[in-house]
Amino acid sequence: VQLQASGGGLVQTGGSLRLSCTASGRAFSSYTMAWFRQAPGKEREFVVAISWSGSTTYYADSVKGRCTISRDNAKNTLYLQMNSLKPEDTAVYYCAANSRIAISTMESRYAYWGQGTLVTVSS
Repeated sequence: VQLQASGGGLVQTGGSLRLSCTASGRAFSSYTMAWFRQAPGKEREFVVAISWSGSTTYYADSVKGRCTISRDNAKNTLYLQMNSLKPEDTAVYYCAANSRIAISTMESRYAYWGQGTLVTVSS
């Protein structure tokens, strides 16, 4: 599967953005999906994941209550709604996928990665 992330941009502190990740192929509905991010000079970190059915989600503490992951399997698209953005949310955001795995926070569990979309939050 090929993943294409979009929706990043420059936003002020407290603002909102919605990221999208569009997948090619017919098996999107069978993939566990996740968002990771990599801030400048830091390692990539887990943000949130959603099960293939959409019934289960898991958020990193750093974004819990401010971000919402969702998916539209009919459109082969994953979303990340980010609200109350902070400067520390500045990073390249990557979507990732793997087929029918349990939700995981580990990069190594995801076989497919998008190219990333840059989110910059100004103070």
